[in-house]
Amino acid sequence: MTVRFHPTRRATLAGLSMLALSGGSALAQTATPKKGGTLTFLQTSEPNTLVSLTTTATSALTNSAKVTEGLLEYDFDIKPRPALATEWSISPDGKTYTFKLRPNVKFHDGKPFTSADVAYSIQLLKTVHPRGRNTFANVTEVQTPDPLTAVIVLSKPAPYLIKALTAAESPIVPKHLYEGTDPVTNKNGNAPIGTGPYLFKEWVRGSHVIYERNPNYWNADLPRIDRMVCKFVTDPGARSIAFENGSGDIGYRTPVALADLDRLKKLPNLVFETDGTSYSYNVQLLQFNLDSQYFKDIKVRQAIAHCIDRAALLKVVAYGYGVVSYSPIAPGLKEFHDPTPSPYAYDLKKAEQLLDEAGFKRGPDKIRFKVPMDFNPVGDDGRRTCEFLRAVLSRVGIAVEIRAADLPTFAKRIYTDRDFDFTYNGHSNLFDPTVGVQRIYWSKNFKKGVPFSNGSHYDNPNVDALLEGAAVENDPVKRKAMFVEFQKIIAEEVPDISLFQPLYLTIKNKRVHDDSITADGVEANMAQVWLDA
Repeated sequence: MTVRFHPTRRATLAGLSMLALSGGSALAQTATPKKGGTLTFLQTSEPNTLVSLTTTATSALTNSAKVTEGLLEYDFDIKPRPALATEWSISPDGKTYTFKLRPNVKFHDGKPFTSADVAYSIQLLKTVHPRGRNTFANVTEVQTPDPLTAVIVLSKPAPYLIKALTAAESPIVPKHLYEGTDPVTNKNGNAPIGTGPYLFKEWVRGSHVIYERNPNYWNADLPRIDRMVCKFVTDPGARSIAFENGSGDIGYRTPVALADLDRLKKLPNLVFETDGTSYSYNVQLLQFNLDSQYFKDIKVRQAIAHCIDRAALLKVVAYGYGVVSYSPIAPGLKEFHDPTPSPYAYDLKKAEQLLDEAGFKRGPDKIRFKVPMDFNPVGDDGRRTCEFLRAVLSRVGIAVEIRAADLPTFAKRIYTDRDFDFTYNGHSNLFDPTVGVQRIYWSKNFKKGVPFSNGSHYDNPNVDALLEGAAVENDPVKRKAMFVEFQKIIAEEVPDISLFQPLYLTIKNKRVHDDSITADGVEANMAQVWLDA
């Protein structure tokens, strides 16, 4: 028998728990939503496109769904709910997904939304999206038996696919605007047309993007606000000031310096929440270049693992806002995470011994070798973490030079030029290890020039087999066992060292309500957000 899903209508909020770290959220559950007003959304960086079709950059994900929707949305437990699809079914063998589409939906230019747009978008995502190449790898075709039915046919099961269909992760774009063009340079990325609750108004480079209420949205009750202004504020101190003086209404992924949080939490006009973060857990890690003259030796990597006190690092660098992780699969993915501690406990004497055995003995200046350390510039913790690691590694004779760069330079150095030895980096696990974790360790995903792929150049046939097996295994028990075995191998071979899972906070003015009601929070369309006067 085919497994069928008939979820509740998207406006139903009953059963969604709201975890507020200070004030306001419980009230929002009972207050009557109001119409009108302008929401100012503070964003830490400017995107290079407003449609997340060809990128997974956080700045693009934040903007895309306001205009361009997906087939589904998800509650906090990653259970699917209707969006552009109202009903769906999965065949018993996991190889056929049938979607019934919402009728009478139109793109902002008046063209009707149909199954042809779904079919075209899925095939496009499979070709040009950094994660879509993996997510939709098994898709052989998308059938369109009628304008309101789309059938995704796979060559092998993809048990994670039903969780991959949010607006930001798998946007459904208008076929009539993309067909016959280069999707990377298509002008729709600069002035998007979609089916979403907001109309694109303007993009002033270096300053802001403005979205306005779509009066013809398929849900006539939404959106509730008239305008959303996404302001690009790169300085964390300036973002703190904006929250203090009320010129900024909301920001996410802890949009201020962690050192400012205690002070800001004392302000009566602000609310701090963790809602809307369960779709994409991150793991921060120290990633080795396994082609490096130093780190190709497992004893050197083991030695560095023995140097790191994760609890101390979390306290000093992240002010305790996170959870220690010994695994590349985040603790938040409880279904798959293995909490077994690292086999390389904090032990500087053991680290010294391993470095000696590897042939890197201390010189007359007490230094074994000097090595540069790069860091991903996204977020405000990169340099602080590198300074912490530089200090601890100096105790065993490793001299670290910290190298800073903007994101394009960092990505080119790590993934194209491979001119690095080790780097402090972060990887999004997303909703499933096959989508978020496999790309980092799968030997077939060592692709020069592709950001956030297998940057270590890790190659283990046993790991490849486990990851490939888990990607098509429908039995959840067998699938988990494969991921647990994978985690044990990674812990032993240390192609990188997982450090912690950050705890991301959304900060907002208490006048803002119903902003994060799905697993992806403000990366979703925010159609239901409303403001007190």
